[in-house]
Amino acid sequence: MSELFPHFQVIVVSGLHDSGPGHWQSRWQHLHPEFVRVRQDDFDQPDLAAWAARLDQQRRADPRPALLVAHSFGCLTAVHSIARNCDGVAGALLVAPADPDKFGVADRLPALPLDCPSILISSVNDPWMSAPHAALWARRWGSELVEEGRLGHINADSGLGDWAAGQQYLQRLAELAHNRLLAFSA
Repeated sequence: MSELFPHFQVIVVSGLHDSGPGHWQSRWQHLHPEFVRVRQDDFDQPDLAAWAARLDQQRRADPRPALLVAHSFGCLTAVHSIARNCDGVAGALLVAPADPDKFGVADRLPALPLDCPSILISSVNDPWMSAPHAALWARRWGSELVEEGRLGHINADSGLGDWAAGQQYLQRLAELAHNRLLAFSA
């Protein structure tokens, strides 16, 4: 995918029930075994603080800057983690975030831009978050918003396979993060 990825720790942050073998996150990990996945104690019981703490552990396990590749409740986990401490996070790809109101965690998420580049990808027919609500959260977080059309929850049921378009968004995020890191080191 990218010659930039060795410079980053790429962390897969899945949502409820983890991501099965047909999910694009799992397929990307198969394509890139160097990507690591955050393992939660219980993928069936979303707990924002506990899940973010586990992500924080994974972030500290590698000194390289992290690119977070999040889906659904994993997006909420990633944003919560970044808001508490952005050190070492180079960027976040936030795909089909779950609606924070459905989980009662909206008040625990930042309403200000994240301190790293982020791309939020939404679908107009996502049952877990409406397109207008996704646009609202993208504005709050300072994320570039990409509306991908009618892809449902952008998961295995969407039939995306290796999701080439998503890989291109991750490549763009890596480039943004790399350029930002270069600018800070200059």
